[in-house]
Amino acid sequence: MSAALAYPIGTSGQPWGDAERAEWRARQSRQRRYADEVLAAIERLRDRFDVLEYGEIDYPPDRYPLVALRSRAWRDDLPVVLVTGGVHGYETSGVHGALAFAAQRAADYAGRVNLLIAPCVSPWAYERIHRWNAHAIDPNRSFREPSPAAESAALMRLVAPLDGRVLVHIDLHETTDSDESEFRPALAARDGKPFEPGSIPDGFYTVGDSENPQLDFQKAVIAAVSRVTHIAPADEKGQIIGSDVVAPGVILYAFRALGLCGGMTRARYTTTTEVYPDSPRASPEQCNAAQVAAVCAAIDHALAHPG
Repeated sequence: MSAALAYPIGTSGQPWGDAERAEWRARQSRQRRYADEVLAAIERLRDRFDVLEYGEIDYPPDRYPLVALRSRAWRDDLPVVLVTGGVHGYETSGVHGALAFAAQRAADYAGRVNLLIAPCVSPWAYERIHRWNAHAIDPNRSFREPSPAAESAALMRLVAPLDGRVLVHIDLHETTDSDESEFRPALAARDGKPFEPGSIPDGFYTVGDSENPQLDFQKAVIAAVSRVTHIAPADEKGQIIGSDVVAPGVILYAFRALGLCGGMTRARYTTTTEVYPDSPRASPEQCNAAQVAAVCAAIDHALAHPG
């Protein structure tokens, strides 16, 4: 029996309809509080940043303000650095790494870049520790027009006025053991496809854009993070999560074709980080620190090689 048949929702070989999506949604429960863990942290940064509410997610009975941090001393002559986290709400260090960067290191770049930080793009999923939004849609496959995900559409509206001005976009993610135990089986069931088991890499890696790889940039991020946590090795096929390793700890995806957050701007430098929080060799604090190191390395490389 295939793994797809074991998923508790849906009929093997048949994509989900409204009933299956409703059943899936009913199984999700709040496990942490966006207001307490994210909005409160943003509030503590209000004296250092402009705080922008750029939209609201309404999944009755829950409503979530979407909030970003922007450099207070914004200058139109400076390049823009976009930092995004929590596009997949369950990827905790993406959210808290973005917040840690804002609290600990953003001041180092004052007067050098404009920062726009959206630390938790998908708050409903953050609370439920899930990949999808409440409609069983993956926001990180929804950065296209028209977007099927309200979370992605709101972020695109926020960033649209900066078209052509973003130098760096770093999107902070994790690859977790639950990808293999829950999220990939759920995806297969949702789409009516067989589940094909894979493997989870032990360590940090980056995903670059196949249309704009910028391998020296990716390598700079990997080098910085290697001083904080270990880098994922290639498997026996020379791959990480089914994609060829093009440099140590680096794979490539077609960002725009896949509707990925990292493809939403025309930035010269783009990358998606992937931390492995389930490793016995990495603590939550280490995962957050790896994200901070990645952001700093991305900015440093871009400023040294502005193009």
